[in-house]
Parts: sequence; structure tokens; C-alpha cells
Amino acid sequence: MRNVVLTSIFCALMSTAAVAQTSTTAPTPSPNAPADANAPLPGANSFTEGQAKSRLEANGYSNVSGLKKDDNGVWKGTASHSGAQVSVSVDYRGNITRN
Repeated sequence: MRNVVLTSIFCALMSTAAVAQTSTTAPTPSPNAPADANAPLPGANSFTEGQAKSRLEANGYSNVSGLKKDDNGVWKGTASHSGAQVSVSVDYRGNITRN
């Protein structure tokens, strides 16, 4: 009986440790966060076109248009920034790059 109780306690402690591990998915960067040095990063992008546009607008871009997701999962289009028309990209992590 004592072995059953000790085994139960051991299993309970092990399952608690597994739950406490950190997540392996990268969080979406906050608006105005600096882009990853290697951006735009290829990957399975779960942003919708509207979310990509909203992210660009939250970072000071306007007149966002022509957003299309390429074969690498990167949203690409054009926008205005500081009065200039620029090409922009939004990758799966939310990194914004200007081309």
C-alpha cells in the first residue's frame, strides 16, 4: 500500500513539472517592436489580410494596399510611410520590413 501511495505522489509531481514548462511558440511582437534581424521570416502565417493591414497601420503606415501572401507565408504589399510610398512585408511573427 505504501508503494502505491509513493508512486501516486511521484506521478503527480512529474505531471506538475511537465505543465510548468515554458511554451516553445514565439509570442507575437508588440506594435512598434523592432523587426527580427533576419525578417521577413518564412513560415506558416496565421495572420489574415486584415490583421496584417492592422499591424502595419499600428506601426505608422497608411494607405496599405495590395497585400498578398507569398509562397513563404509572408504578406507583401505597398503602403505610405512618412509621405513616401514603400513596399512592405509582414512575416508570421508580425515582423514588419520595408523594401
